[in-house]
Amino acid sequence: MEMKKRITLELRNRAPEKVTELVLDNCRSSNGEIEGLNESFKELEFLSMANVELTSLARLPTLSKLRKLELSDNIISGGLEVLAEKCPNLTYLNLSGNKIKDLSTVEALQNLKNLKSLDLFNCEITNLEDYRESVFELLHQITYLDGFDQEDNEAPDSEEEEDEEGDEDDDEDEDEAGPPGEYEEDDDEDDGGSDLGEGEEEEEEVGLSYLMKEEIQDEEDDDDYVEERGDEEEAEGVQGEKRKRDPEDEGEEEDD
Repeated sequence: MEMKKRITLELRNRAPEKVTELVLDNCRSSNGEIEGLNESFKELEFLSMANVELTSLARLPTLSKLRKLELSDNIISGGLEVLAEKCPNLTYLNLSGNKIKDLSTVEALQNLKNLKSLDLFNCEITNLEDYRESVFELLHQITYLDGFDQEDNEAPDSEEEEDEEGDEDDDEDEDEAGPPGEYEEDDDEDDGGSDLGEGEEEEEEVGLSYLMKEEIQDEEDDDDYVEERGDEEEAEGVQGEKRKRDPEDEGEEEDD
């Protein structure tokens, strides 16, 4: 498929100025040059043109917001100075599998001040003696070359970078949520509530102890009442016996 038709297909009825990512891999360029891509793609941040038989970047439009550019497996051998002019904010550039042979070609990337990652894997330049040291010395701004830094630490993948950016955004949202004083006031209210709860518990304990004392007192009063009642019954029994004896005594006196 021709590049121009592929661009129309990838738009999916969207306006070019609404597109932030565009993948044109494996289509056919027009005589080794870019076709159908213009400056109306002003919001584009990611562009991939891998294996499209590109030989020149001369017709690359101005894409000031472009950060990542994939140009792997093409036939590019020079003309990289156009990148600093048309895409000044590039942070990632993949030129692996192209026809780049010497350091003078790469030197044109010095003006890409924001470039952090450069991939030249499978280019002839990688066969040069001290290739990595020379490129790092030539391009001071880059952190990663062919996926590794100068200490051979592997570069994080794109998903991890996006996660880190997402975490930073979350932290900013938390900072904007409100001053800490609001939360401190809430804590004070919670503490006040807990103090009230403790006071209520103490009152309940005092009330329980008072009720227990009353119950004990009631039981003692009941015992006293039972004892008094028993004494009264004994006294009545004695009086009854006396009454019984009295008639007998009277009968004896009559006999006498």
